[in-house]
Amino acid sequence: MKKIGFICKPDRQEPVDLIREILPWLYERKCRVFLEADIASILGLQGFEREEIPGQVDLIVVLGGDGTMISAARYVAGRNVPIIGVNLGGLGFITQTGKCDILSALAQVLEGDCPVEERIMLDAVVIRESGERKLFTALNDIVINKAALARMIALEAFVQDTYLTTYRADGLIISTPTGSTAYSLAAGGPILYPTLGSIIVTPICPHMLTNRPLVLPDDMCIRVVLKIERERVYLTVDGQIGCPLKKGDVLEIRKSVHITRIFTPGCYDHFELLRAKLKWGER
Repeated sequence: MKKIGFICKPDRQEPVDLIREILPWLYERKCRVFLEADIASILGLQGFEREEIPGQVDLIVVLGGDGTMISAARYVAGRNVPIIGVNLGGLGFITQTGKCDILSALAQVLEGDCPVEERIMLDAVVIRESGERKLFTALNDIVINKAALARMIALEAFVQDTYLTTYRADGLIISTPTGSTAYSLAAGGPILYPTLGSIIVTPICPHMLTNRPLVLPDDMCIRVVLKIERERVYLTVDGQIGCPLKKGDVLEIRKSVHITRIFTPGCYDHFELLRAKLKWGER
C-alpha cells in the first residue's frame, strides 16, 4: 500500500498537527499522500475533495471520532478500500487506534501484518406512492423517528413479505452489528459482535412494552410502511443524512452489497473496548 488518503474531523487543529508529524515517516517509505483540500492548503500541499480521495488510494486513514469514521465508510462504499480509524473524538467504538499508536498501527498495515474486519452495511430504499425512489447506505443504522413535539407514530413492519407487527412508538431503529453500540443500545437493544451477519430491529419507546428488540439474519429484507399522516416523521441514516417521510411511504432495508473493511491493529481487543467504554465492572 503506497497511496494513503486522509479523511479528518473538520475544523480541528489536532488532525493537522498529527498529519504534519507523520508525513515525513510516510514519505520515507515512498508513500503518496492524498489530503482533503482544507488540510492540504494549511500544509502547502495539493488537496482533493473528500469524495475524490477513495477512488485514488489503497488505504484511508480517518482522524476523528466515530462520526467521521462512519461518514468515511459511506464515501468508501463500493470501492473495497480498507480504513483505519485514529480516535481524536470521544467514545471511539469504531476508531480503535489511539493517536499515540498511529505509527505502529500504520507500520503493521504497510507490512501486511494487520488483521482486517469486514462489517456489513445496510441499504435503505424509500419508495414513494408516486414511484420515486431514494437510496441510502449506512454502516451504523437506519432510524425512523418522530419530530420532537409529535405524538407516537404507527409503523407497519414486514420481514420477507411476512407481516411482523405494527409498531406504535416514537420510532424504529434498524441497525447493523457495528451500530449495536450506538442508538440501538441507548434504546435497549442488544450488543452484537461487530462482524456478525445480523440485523437488529429496535423500537424507540414502544407503546406496548412487549415490543422488544429483534435480531434477524442479514439475508432478510425488512419493509416498513408509515401508517399515520398527522405527525412529522424523518428518516435518518447514521445520524448524519436523511429525509422527511410521509404517510404511505415504504422503506425497504436489506444488507448492502457493499462492506466496510476496517483494519484492527494487534493491540485491539473488542471486549476490552466494551469494558472501557461501557464501564463494565466498575462500582
